[in-house]
Amino acid sequence: MSALCRDCLARHQEAVRRCAACGSPRVVAHPELDRLTIAHMDCDAFYASVEKRDRPELRDQPVIVGGGKRGVVTTCCYIARIFGVRSAMPMFKALRACPQAVVIKPDFSKYRAESKRILGFAAELTPLIQPLSLDEAWMDLSGTERLHGAAPAATLARLQARIEAEVGITVSIGLAPNKFLAKIASDLDKPRGFSVIGQAEAQAFLAPRPVSILPGVGPATVKSMAVAGLATVGDLARAAPRDLAGRFGAHGLRLWDLAHGRDNRPVDPRQARKGISAETTFGEDLAGLSDLEDRLAPLCERVARQARAGGVAGRVVTLKLKTDDFRIITRRRALPAPTQTARTLFAVGRELLAPEVGARRWRLIGVGIAELLDAGAVEDDLFAGAERRALAGERSVDALRARFGPDAVTSGRALRARTAPPE
Repeated sequence: MSALCRDCLARHQEAVRRCAACGSPRVVAHPELDRLTIAHMDCDAFYASVEKRDRPELRDQPVIVGGGKRGVVTTCCYIARIFGVRSAMPMFKALRACPQAVVIKPDFSKYRAESKRILGFAAELTPLIQPLSLDEAWMDLSGTERLHGAAPAATLARLQARIEAEVGITVSIGLAPNKFLAKIASDLDKPRGFSVIGQAEAQAFLAPRPVSILPGVGPATVKSMAVAGLATVGDLARAAPRDLAGRFGAHGLRLWDLAHGRDNRPVDPRQARKGISAETTFGEDLAGLSDLEDRLAPLCERVARQARAGGVAGRVVTLKLKTDDFRIITRRRALPAPTQTARTLFAVGRELLAPEVGARRWRLIGVGIAELLDAGAVEDDLFAGAERRALAGERSVDALRARFGPDAVTSGRALRARTAPPE
């Protein structure tokens, strides 16, 4: 057995309740501790933690980051979770569960800055970092022992302590032999946790858990698996691969591997984000095309700015609508040339929107780009002349806003959206 104190980094040859060197109870012990190299780092209640850091008077209060009585919870602190508040919960339900909560509108520019700072710390340890979102990433520390003079577990404990000291928030770490197990491990002991799942124990650890713990298994797949008698990961592991392939195709074989704790995906820093999107829930349901376009335009600007800031462009435009009875409709269109401009997003978005407008009323609209690639493709595409001209203009606007503030330049539609009833 190998054990490590996460506070003073003292090593022990057996599992102990408290570190003999400093007395800390934060000792992690595991037979494979010194051999595991794949980690998943997850910021604890990231947006809410950043807001509490900046407003210390909120430290002991329930905090919800989200917007509007008809919006949803973006994230919430752990105190709010005690009352039953959860991410993606409608705001009216969250406030019914925790009426004393302090609600803060999200500030994504601040969260992106802190995310960049945290990932910068991680990049000093290994170049093999694959972000999943602003608040989580996989890391591969294979071969870093000589560079850092310690096994990956100790290096990760140092990283945890540095983020807490310099950024002012906590993160949880999962250490395992592969990405799938590392992501599960990081959620076992939140907040401020450090959990390990080894290869030898993986299948026994997974067996009693519901199949919904597996990536790509949503409610519909859970129902299909229940019909087949597959309620737990253990049921899936005991199933015949041929039967799974016949019923679920290649995805069934992939899930069979995961059920055995196997995942051969590498940590790939080059793997692009799947997409960028933005959406808004209306204060009152809308039906008119002009009203919907007024809400669509600022969302297009927001997505385009994020794309330009991230150096990516999208080949597909997506439109999302939610009906007044909560049914979601999505539409998408491939582009002849990749885009990172609001001009193109709005032009395609309104074309996708127009056929949907009629007698129905809508409570939400969203827009996004998918199939992302490096933004250099926009510059090099021979058919992107109009796109390049629009891009030059929007970059000029970016520069003006960076110098004089976000309200330095705005459109008529954006102004109308701002004067709409509050959400």
